[in-house]
Amino acid sequence: MVLTLNDFITLYDKDDSIILLEGKRTVSIKDKEKLFTLGKLLANSTQKIIFRSGNADGSDQLFSNGVAAIDSKKLQVITPYSGHRQKTNQAFETISLEEINIAAEPEVLYQSKANKKTNKLIDQFVSGEHNKVTIKAAYIIRDTIKAIGTDKIRPATFGIFYDDLENPVSGGTGHTMNVCKQNNIPIIDQTTWFKWLEE
Repeated sequence: MVLTLNDFITLYDKDDSIILLEGKRTVSIKDKEKLFTLGKLLANSTQKIIFRSGNADGSDQLFSNGVAAIDSKKLQVITPYSGHRQKTNQAFETISLEEINIAAEPEVLYQSKANKKTNKLIDQFVSGEHNKVTIKAAYIIRDTIKAIGTDKIRPATFGIFYDDLENPVSGGTGHTMNVCKQNNIPIIDQTTWFKWLEE
């Protein structure tokens, strides 16, 4: 069954609903306007949803620009460090990893380590080694928290992604998508939501 925009609004426009709105840094020129339009459409068509982003360049920025064009109070970002892309951050609420006691979040660490490329860096980062190499761990931990939350951050309810359909579910976006799947957080990519723009 295909999820329509109306279905999505009926199911998810509820109190405490957190919707991930994010994806690849590289966005096809012909798709850029669609991401902005979706952010705007969702912010305009819903009352209670908070949209969560990782504040990255590309998809995150385009979706966020759309939401913020309607109401920046509906936008929350989780960043790998404080001041991350601050000039382009339009969110009403920003939570940086520096505000989270990551060592006290065993589930976040466990699920972050599922990312084979960075699993050895996670422990180094958590133990206080912060450098050009271990920063990669911060991005993966941020991506995990966006999906499952922490003891103080609500988990995501649903994920809307712009993926690279030629190399799907790869990189940081792929990690977030996989964490969503493992935790039964439903997700869609543009093969579904592009159709919403035509409804």
